[in-house]
Amino acid sequence: MALLPIVTAPDPVLKTKAKPVERVDDEIRTLMDDMLETMYAAPGIGLAAPQVGVSKRVIVIDISPEGEGPNPLYLANPELLWVSDHDASYEEGCLSVPEYFGEVARPAEIRLRYIDRENEIRELEADGLLATCIQHEIDHLDGILFLDHLSSLKRNMVLRKLLKAKKSHSLPSYAAAS
Repeated sequence: MALLPIVTAPDPVLKTKAKPVERVDDEIRTLMDDMLETMYAAPGIGLAAPQVGVSKRVIVIDISPEGEGPNPLYLANPELLWVSDHDASYEEGCLSVPEYFGEVARPAEIRLRYIDRENEIRELEADGLLATCIQHEIDHLDGILFLDHLSSLKRNMVLRKLLKAKKSHSLPSYAAAS
């Protein structure tokens, strides 16, 4: 496994729609493993392939509480089948938008279909933090950042600060990418 550089906003790869994978083979499994190692090292609870500069519809997630051991989810080509009518709000952050957080409302419950690490088609129902994390990562696959859910004033302020930090190379070490 290898640590991958995390791409930070406003890099254009983060605004590009990722391509579906044909199948989960050894190459995709290696990508998933490297993404998981990168996510744990950052540290984070979710990571999408575009965040490491790979335009593929691949996500890894682990929301296990600290001390309980890892319980990762490997999702290729995740597709929302259903979302609830009621929303839940969480303060979201993002490894591609280091040190910034914002309150985002998303559907509280979801059902999705995806291809797992063994190339099997699965369905999953999720609520709470897991539902939020899955939706956040699927947004990455569609070229959407959590900042896009905030007011344009706050979004533009954060993006200006990130661009300035990128130019001065003052981003956290896990975020110094590409």
